[in-house]
Amino acid sequence: MHWYFYVGYFFGGAFLVNAIPHFVSGVCGRPFPSPFASPPGKGLSSPMVNVLWGTLNAVVGYFLVCRVGQFHLRNVVDMLVLGAGGLVMALMLARTFGRNVAS
Repeated sequence: MHWYFYVGYFFGGAFLVNAIPHFVSGVCGRPFPSPFASPPGKGLSSPMVNVLWGTLNAVVGYFLVCRVGQFHLRNVVDMLVLGAGGLVMALMLARTFGRNVAS
């Protein structure tokens, strides 16, 4: 397997994890920070924007995981790389959004 497949899986995991808070907040009807807010990432975007942004993140994550190389759920290395990307994104989101709540 080529090394760049693993890069795709890593970023695919990050995009899939990033889709969750945006999509869930949007579906619940709550404003949530997004890159389209003012200021970007700190201001709040409408629920509709967050649903669309979450969906786009999920689609990009899908293509990076399912259309790059031959990802297999039972392959430990594939899953570790995907999980590492998701974990890194989750930690970054927790730090970023935790800082916004404390302000």
